[in-house]
Amino acid sequence: MSHGYESGRLDLPFVGIATFGKSPICADWGALDADVAILGAPFDMGTQWRAGARFGPRAVREASTLFSFGHAGAYDHEDDATYMQGVRMVDMGDADIVHTDTETSHANIEAGVRAALAAGALPVVIGGDHSVNIPCIRAFAGRGPLHVVQIDAHLDFVDERHGVRHGHGNPMRRAAEQAHVSGLTQLGIRNVSSTAKEGYDDARAMGSDILSVRQVRRLGVEAVLARIPEGVDLYLTIDIDGFDPSIAPGTGTPSHGGLLYYEGLELLAGLARRGRVVGVDLVEVAPDYDRTGTTAILAAQLLLNLVGRAMHAKR
Repeated sequence: MSHGYESGRLDLPFVGIATFGKSPICADWGALDADVAILGAPFDMGTQWRAGARFGPRAVREASTLFSFGHAGAYDHEDDATYMQGVRMVDMGDADIVHTDTETSHANIEAGVRAALAAGALPVVIGGDHSVNIPCIRAFAGRGPLHVVQIDAHLDFVDERHGVRHGHGNPMRRAAEQAHVSGLTQLGIRNVSSTAKEGYDDARAMGSDILSVRQVRRLGVEAVLARIPEGVDLYLTIDIDGFDPSIAPGTGTPSHGGLLYYEGLELLAGLARRGRVVGVDLVEVAPDYDRTGTTAILAAQLLLNLVGRAMHAKR
């Protein structure tokens, strides 16, 4: 008996080319025509400990094929909403990375984000280490104001260390310096961070609101969201080490005591309702430290849920 599913290809997750969510490839960045544009930023030369996030985009793309729902969208029975329905998503491939050359590599990432923005698409960047956020934020110059929301174990607010200003300990400091960034909310920050006390003092002086995982839990998701300006343009930067290493071991600097999946998802879903999500990066997935692939699956699941909710709120 036919149920109408017999025409065309079944296209199971393990079949075909692993673009993000099995979306079409758009290699010509001047001809982008999409609502969402995925860009890989496989740069990990900003790391201070374990490298390997250069393989993050590839791993997250492969994991995302598990959540590629074809044309029917993704129905969520708890929300009674179908996400990703009619959303035109393309995969731009990766920005070109020049080994040992941070500035050129970052400039290439910035060019990709600018191309997505010029096409009116939501740029979603998969890192790479957290330094790739620096060119992402730079690409929004002239488009602000942006409120940056960071999910992370580490504050990443180092100004300069031994001349290094564009490593993965610097991005939130560089963001706060930008004229088009109106403020920062930094969530999940915990344990001994890579940022010294002076960095925390500087962050607060420059307008940052900093909450640890324990503080987020004590307040609850709605109270946390209420601290974030409403109806503004939001840029979301998600370091996978913001999540607990029990569910995200595949990262360079894991930190125990992290967020769990639904805490993160509810924060992201709430942000999509509270403001306009205009840019996203997800960084620090280093798949070689996780032989089960759980970390990449978490990253893909978070991104597709976030994109679905951002597009749903926009409509």
